[in-house]
Amino acid sequence: MASESYRPGVQVADVARRHGTTRWQIYDWRKRLAKGLLALPADLRSPQAFAAVEVEPDEMPPVTAPVSSDGIIDLVVGGITIRVGMAIDEAHLVRVIGAARTATAAAR
Repeated sequence: MASESYRPGVQVADVARRHGTTRWQIYDWRKRLAKGLLALPADLRSPQAFAAVEVEPDEMPPVTAPVSSDGIIDLVVGGITIRVGMAIDEAHLVRVIGAARTATAAAR
């Protein structure tokens, strides 16, 4: 039933009704198929396919980071300069950059 529900133009609810089960049961079997816990017959396996993907540019300008000779990094995030030392905690730096981006977006 799960493999039947993958056929083009077939609705899961119609398959469930035809076999006297619920669509949720078929969805459960489909999840198991996706996890490799069940297998589709060879004639129903679809060939690999590619889809076109378009990536939109970020609205925020990229972070630039010139490094000075004393190990201080100047990060420029949306016009805000953040000066940090090499020993800064990564998680803290991520929060600071996020706050700078939020502030820049709010100012627009």
